[in-house]
Formats: sequence, C-alpha cells, structure tokens
Amino acid sequence: MDIDIPEVLAEMQAVFAAYETAFVTNDTAALDRLFWDSIKTVRYGVCEMQHGFAEVAAFRAAYPPVDLPRDLARTVITTFGRDAATASTLFYRASAPGKVGRQMQTWMRMADGWKVVAAHVSLIDE
Repeated sequence: MDIDIPEVLAEMQAVFAAYETAFVTNDTAALDRLFWDSIKTVRYGVCEMQHGFAEVAAFRAAYPPVDLPRDLARTVITTFGRDAATASTLFYRASAPGKVGRQMQTWMRMADGWKVVAAHVSLIDE
C-alpha cells in the first residue's frame, strides 16, 4: 500500500482545511456534506456521542455557535492508498486555558468525495 501519495495527501489536506473552516464558521451544511451519510458513522465528542449520520447532523444543528475559533497544533494527516486517510490534531482555545483538545478523524473517499466516517474529540488538562 502506498502511504501519502503526494496528490492524494494534498487533496486530503485541502479537505481537512475546508472542514476546519466549516467548523469555526458553524457552516452546518458544509459539515453535513463532509460526514458519511450512514448509520455506521460514529462521532464521540467531549461530552456527547453520536451513532449514525442523523445523530451527527442533529447534534450539529443544535450545537450553539459559541467559542468555535481555535488554534490547531501538531496536525498529522496520513493517506493510505487513494481512498483512506486519518487526520489528527491538537487544538487550543483562549476560553480554556490549561486545556488541550484532541481531534481524530477517519476519512474515506466515497463516490461524492471525502467523508468523515469516524471521529473522536476530547479535552484534557495540558
């Protein structure tokens, strides 16, 4: 298997950047487009969990657009072949001094583009 094929890695880096922009601007329609529309989609958040795309979309629709800006650090994106990738990053918010957030996503290329199929977000003491 080829790891980090340059053009696939560049594509995934652009998709991850689009995800981050959608997240910090609370563009729920864009976020919904970036998640796999399947009952098999899983997202575990800081204080909640969703199983299935419908639960992810409902969470996003109800999530208050407060305190979304954040600084990312140590982002690692790895592609596996042409159709699978992982994205891991740390994040920091001014409103949470002494805390570090961790975000991990598994991405798959579907017929309509790259989709998050599994995600985990957590917040811990730095």
